[in-house]
Amino acid sequence: MKTIAVIPARMGSSRFPGKPIAKILGRPMIEHIYKRVAMSKSLDATYIATCDEEIRQVAESFGAPVIMTADTHERASDRVAEAVVYLDADLIVMVQGDEPMTHPDMIDTAVAPFKDNPQLGCVNLVRKIDHEADYLDVNTIKVVMNQQGNALYMSRRPIPTLAKTGFVDTAAYKQVCIIPFRRTTLFQYTHLAPTPLEQLESVDMLRLLEHGYQVKMVPTEFNTQAVDTEADLARVAKLMETDPLLSHY
Repeated sequence: MKTIAVIPARMGSSRFPGKPIAKILGRPMIEHIYKRVAMSKSLDATYIATCDEEIRQVAESFGAPVIMTADTHERASDRVAEAVVYLDADLIVMVQGDEPMTHPDMIDTAVAPFKDNPQLGCVNLVRKIDHEADYLDVNTIKVVMNQQGNALYMSRRPIPTLAKTGFVDTAAYKQVCIIPFRRTTLFQYTHLAPTPLEQLESVDMLRLLEHGYQVKMVPTEFNTQAVDTEADLARVAKLMETDPLLSHY
């Protein structure tokens, strides 16, 4: 299967405008993401999809291929779907443009289930939440799953409830935004009507769940930190100081 990655990015984040080109250890955040994703042995190509000239110029300065998209997309998945219309690929891996701690092995883990399951349409990585502060943080997308490891619901609010147990005794999980789609599923997604819970929670995957599609959650051993605020940027810079991947790019 031909597999490509697309990193959607835009300047107009409501929580942190301009964050894709904010510097982490001297490099734009989008550069860290692109170069780390491109290390994956599972990928045939990696692209950046944006509607912003500033991001295009920065991305091309470090050698990334850029696909310009409309500026009307509210969901990253819709931007990715537009970007790949004319690209030849069986699997499209969406890597959010605010995940600078992405490890290439995460891409390999996320796409592996497609090899043995031709019916599988979409995968998300998932990881147990280690700290209660992250469980309470609205920028962390929480997910609850069924016994087969498929998503039941995702929310920015704390789920599941701690009404009967404390955080330490509760298995709480977060979505990790490495999201491969089979090509047909991605285009089905973009033709589905946006849904009430998707809009309420501002979570792409709820569109699939509300329309009755399955989203397979696959565990990852890597503990990443998304950048949603300037405080997150400082936190990630500290965490990445000793990251061995840095020496490879």
